[in-house]
Amino acid sequence: MAAPMELVLSTDAAGQVANCSVWEPLTGSVLLSYRGGNSTPRGLAVLGGQYLLGGQLGKNYINVWELQRKDQLQQKIVCPGPITCLAAAPNGLYLVAGIADSIYLWEICTGRLLAILNSHYQDVTCLTFTDDSSHFISGAKDSVVLVWSVYSVLHVDGSRGPEPRHRWSHHSLPITDVQCGIGGPQSRAVTSSLDQTVKLWDLSSGDILLSVVFDVRIMSVALDPAEYHIFCGGSDGSIFQVDLCSTPVQRDRMFNQEQEKVFKGHRNQVTCLSVSLDGSMLVSGSHDETVCVWDIQSKQCLRTVSHRGPVTNAFIISAPANMLRADSKPNFPLPRFSKHLQGAEGCEGPESNGVILRLGRQQQGFEDTYMQRAEQLHSLLDESEGKNLSGLVEQLRSRTSELEEELNMVRKINKDLFDFSSTLIAKQ
Repeated sequence: MAAPMELVLSTDAAGQVANCSVWEPLTGSVLLSYRGGNSTPRGLAVLGGQYLLGGQLGKNYINVWELQRKDQLQQKIVCPGPITCLAAAPNGLYLVAGIADSIYLWEICTGRLLAILNSHYQDVTCLTFTDDSSHFISGAKDSVVLVWSVYSVLHVDGSRGPEPRHRWSHHSLPITDVQCGIGGPQSRAVTSSLDQTVKLWDLSSGDILLSVVFDVRIMSVALDPAEYHIFCGGSDGSIFQVDLCSTPVQRDRMFNQEQEKVFKGHRNQVTCLSVSLDGSMLVSGSHDETVCVWDIQSKQCLRTVSHRGPVTNAFIISAPANMLRADSKPNFPLPRFSKHLQGAEGCEGPESNGVILRLGRQQQGFEDTYMQRAEQLHSLLDESEGKNLSGLVEQLRSRTSELEEELNMVRKINKDLFDFSSTLIAKQ
């Protein structure tokens, strides 16, 4: 039997059987089960085809599994607060997480916390990367969608914080989902909201291309790979198919259920949607505790997979080559992830083997130590007064050495307290 080309990953709020199940969409056969806790909605991501990440529902840590070691958690990434959503860059370099109204951006290879973005005013509900990993998009309960350039975020100067490339504020109620098409910075993005609208955007210009109004709240959206259709999951269990190639072209229009395609089968709100690579199958998860596989052409349900609780995540992935090989191992280890930016209170320093943030050309070096500053002061005093202050400088050097020893001790105590509290939290 040939290995499957595409797999479905799904999670539910109960997590009784497993945190995440991996199954074949045509047969429904469960191939893998990852145990331990349960994942928050829009909080499941595959990292570089090597790891599975799941933000623990209501807790302040991210579960990490090696894709091959399904029954054992590889580690837990402790975060400053409960995870609201999660996304991994397709190139495997970055990880973004929504924590309350902030967005945390980590570098995977080092575990450095590169940035904390605070441009939303309420909890972040969804995050997604473009297919080339150059941008990511965030939506929140404040009804605003922000487009971020990764380059701009990492190369911000020290005088001000990073600014989003686009700010979309056309929705009037909380954002429920955001998805991005193919094309990197030239791609199109689609957003949904509790205001019963779905909107299509051009990422390069920031312009709105289409706005569709429905009779129900829209909880999830998905684009097919060819971007001929938008699939919209409603709060009543219906899935609406919006044709992007219909004529006449109208930017603002109402969805007519009698004239356009509707998938009916779920009994509760549709929380997640995903389309297969060939555009023939649609996978939907719902609060009615089922995941359905649909044939898009006929709108018929091919298979229904039952869960033990409301479905929180369900999406199709291309099967990684080593996912089903129990003897294989990840190509790279995950480091310890930092919780703090450089310069923030309680951040780890080089003495504690922690993580140091270096953003852009203006912050590539470490700050001067007390000894270096004393040397600079000595040089300035010599130039301005022309006097021999070697005795005073020696006193300054002695005093600064004592202060550095005290500072190192405080940093060590702070690190020990942090490690102790992280261990306690991880055991809960």
